[in-house]
Amino acid sequence: MCVAAPAFVASPRDGQLRGLRAEGFYGHDRRLLHTACLVIDGREPEPIGVQPLGPDQVRFTSVRRYQGDPTDDPTLIVERVRTAGGGERILLRNVGTRTRRLHVQLALATDLADISEVKRGHRGKAVPCTAAPDGGGLDWQASNGRTEVRAGDGDLTPEVTDGPEGGTFTWPRVLLRPGESRQLGLTVTGGAMPAPPGHPDAPRSRAPWTEPEVKGDRRLVELVRRGLGDLRALRLADPERTDPDGPEDQFIAAGCPWYLTLFGRDSIWSARMMLPLGTDLARGTLWALARRQGTAHDLFREEAPGRILHELRPADAEHGHGLRLPSRYYGSVDATPLFVTLLVEAWHWGLPDPDVDALLPYAERAMRWVVETCDEDEDGFLRYLPRAEGLLHQSWKDSEDAVRDATGRRIEPPLALCEVQGYAYQAATGLADLLSARGHHERAKKLHTWADSLRKRFADAFWLPSPGGPARRYVAIAVGRDLAPVSGPASNMGQLLSTGILDDEGCRTVAAWLTSAELNSGWGLRSRSAALPGFNPLSYHGGSVWTHDTAIAIQGLCAAGCHNEAYQLADGLLDAATHFGYRMPELYGGDSRTAGSPAPLAYPAACRPQGWSAASGMALLSALLGLRPDARDRTFRAVPTPPGLLGPLSVSGLKLSGHPLKVAMDGTGEVRVEGLSDGWRDAGRG
Repeated sequence: MCVAAPAFVASPRDGQLRGLRAEGFYGHDRRLLHTACLVIDGREPEPIGVQPLGPDQVRFTSVRRYQGDPTDDPTLIVERVRTAGGGERILLRNVGTRTRRLHVQLALATDLADISEVKRGHRGKAVPCTAAPDGGGLDWQASNGRTEVRAGDGDLTPEVTDGPEGGTFTWPRVLLRPGESRQLGLTVTGGAMPAPPGHPDAPRSRAPWTEPEVKGDRRLVELVRRGLGDLRALRLADPERTDPDGPEDQFIAAGCPWYLTLFGRDSIWSARMMLPLGTDLARGTLWALARRQGTAHDLFREEAPGRILHELRPADAEHGHGLRLPSRYYGSVDATPLFVTLLVEAWHWGLPDPDVDALLPYAERAMRWVVETCDEDEDGFLRYLPRAEGLLHQSWKDSEDAVRDATGRRIEPPLALCEVQGYAYQAATGLADLLSARGHHERAKKLHTWADSLRKRFADAFWLPSPGGPARRYVAIAVGRDLAPVSGPASNMGQLLSTGILDDEGCRTVAAWLTSAELNSGWGLRSRSAALPGFNPLSYHGGSVWTHDTAIAIQGLCAAGCHNEAYQLADGLLDAATHFGYRMPELYGGDSRTAGSPAPLAYPAACRPQGWSAASGMALLSALLGLRPDARDRTFRAVPTPPGLLGPLSVSGLKLSGHPLKVAMDGTGEVRVEGLSDGWRDAGRG
């Protein structure tokens, strides 16, 4: 997979695109090519290797052998360098002792399928193609999309054949003397028809974060490095700007291949995790979502005033099994409170006052939706009840069987998920602090009062007894009608730790569960307890490990002072990263790690790279160093894990209130903070 959002290319390991599964060139959710099959002198080359050259580029190497050669060694080497959003270069190298006159053909075809159709395993009918009038290209055009492929490098102009099933470029006489090489070039362009107006596109400016230098555990260093590279490839930019001459508003697409677009919760979480490297990404994400904040009641979109977007697509799409989603869809219960918290945390990290003040009305409208939705609920919780043909479950665990009880029975909405109540509480208390700092004390007091009431209701409704568990009770994944709690331990409770909705004893109880054998696989945090019926280590949400979910739990454990438990999960996650080349998949198998057990396996349809998985390295780094800025009194604290767990750790290139910052912990646990700007002070570890 190589990515340069909104484009990507999915290829098999031999580089030959044959129209199978999800392979092909893509742009803006449209498959531009599904077939690009190379034949030299009547045969396909033999694949011998594949090498990623960066997030957006990969090289495939193959060879061609010929009868009559003096040795069994291959005499023709073929290198195909494929670039997302570009095309490919085919380099032919004669490493033999004889002159070769090659007959090279490249067959091309497409169905111009929407990504939703590809995800369902569908391959559409072949779209007929036509030769360009100048003879240097092939064109496909249908009512939903278009593709143009141009070929040509130097004087090697191909012969072009078109037809109803696709087209072929043929170079009939490529002369290569011993030691010579020739390069053939292709460019692939296209997209949806008509092009969606105002839709995000590839950014034109650099990534909106600093480049850190991390020293310490090699696994963490590599996870951060690879993650930042993937995040650069996943960037998109809103074509609108708050100031025509101002910076682009960039954000992180959710993941490749299925969600290469603006996703409320995913883009927000990625921006939250990246705040230690500056507030520009948070700013862009907030503005991209604020411009699309709900303004009216629309049943099909599930839009409501103040509600934050769930996902943005170029067009409405059928996803199968009765699921039909509009291009602009608001069916998410968590994106709205998370939007508020992103603004609050960006404020703490030094988002400039003009941006904070301009975005504050959007946050207040979002918080009003949260409060009013809770007030309309008979139990006072933030609950979801989807429309027909919409997403059944509307938080990050959104698969059809995402919520099951301890017997394995599926539980249907309406549901109030535990972590969503934590998000709402955190949004309310954080926004109250921001409003108070702006002098709006009455509005702040009302939010604090509302949040205190929600916290009490939560404590009364969500705890379930567990006499035989690692702790005497646990937090239910959700409560349904009549406050019926959904039994069975799940990872959701880990996302409560940093929200403030739990007291100290509750945090210690959750910590015991997260590191128990039921939830800690040894490679990361399972989404569902392995002791429950229906546990499946390779299900979407029924036992697999999600990278971001584990990272968020580690952040919460560190914030709660549960450093030993945090290190257990962090060490497992970092070990898992070594088996994935530090490009963490969206999710992977939750099988137990034992002596001699196989490496963890990626979920077959997992996004990789994926936004919040790629940002999880920075989340771990920030959590393990305990970075805690507070804009109210302009203080900065670093409360790291004990040095005996992870060892010395330092990072330069952090950014607080626009100024570079370095934080280092030595082998004795001594912490040094350098670069605090005027007006900020180091509050130590207190």
